[in-house]
Amino acid sequence: MEPFKITDRGEASAVLLHLDTWEEKCEGLTVGFTTRQGGHSASPRDSLNTALHVGDDLAAVLRNRRRTAETLGWDFAAWTCAEQVHSARVRVVASAERGRGRESRESAIQDTDALVTNEPDLLLVMYFADCVPLYFYDPETGAMGLAHAGWKGTVADIAGETVRTMAASFGTRPENLLAAIGPSIGPCCYEVDEPVMKHVRPLVSELMGESESLAGAGFESRGNPPFIERGNGRASLDLKEINRHLMIKAGILPSRIELSSWCTGCRTDLFFSHRKENGATGRMMSWLGKKRG
Repeated sequence: MEPFKITDRGEASAVLLHLDTWEEKCEGLTVGFTTRQGGHSASPRDSLNTALHVGDDLAAVLRNRRRTAETLGWDFAAWTCAEQVHSARVRVVASAERGRGRESRESAIQDTDALVTNEPDLLLVMYFADCVPLYFYDPETGAMGLAHAGWKGTVADIAGETVRTMAASFGTRPENLLAAIGPSIGPCCYEVDEPVMKHVRPLVSELMGESESLAGAGFESRGNPPFIERGNGRASLDLKEINRHLMIKAGILPSRIELSSWCTGCRTDLFFSHRKENGATGRMMSWLGKKRG
């Protein structure tokens, strides 16, 4: 069953996907992913583009961000984001950094692709148009994290780096974590060439080499191959599945990982897709935050 459910509250609201299972069991928690619908941007970034780096009108983007925060019932001042660079850098966000990046790229947390915090009233945000959104929440400590995993971040194990940073900074035990993998491009739409695969194959080989010891924890239970060779050095790549494996390798229990079936490439009516729209498109955002009790 798809864990990210559409919420459409009318013409004056952003159309959002909520991770209902987390929100229902964790009081005050908000977590989800935006669509491309319900905003103010003009084509080809129509209409709910939330990113400042894609050549969109600044005023339209800020209206989209404010509308999204309003739809969530959050103060826009809590909106906190990074300047993403396809790295495996994780940043611990303190309360003093609340609101960084909400109105300009210059004020964002620089050169970072994962944000973690244990501070309430701070809305973590990251941006996507095919890459994989990763979510982490520790119900024992209240710590939480978001990560942005393209193929480079996946190969660099940003999933594992996020878990390790939460353990070192907040005392998180990986087996206590809830994790989720959000809407992103699927292997049906994501074919890559040899310069990418020469980095991916060693990682997958390493993960598959550990599969026997992890099989009892459900490592192979889905049965989806991380990639399928298409010939001439090209392959269909399943970044969601590779990141699921990396989460399990980091100590997260398979039963505590939610996995979205939404493909951003298949559904350009609902999502922006950098691959399918040849780069001329906007960005969705993931979000995660918890209000003070």
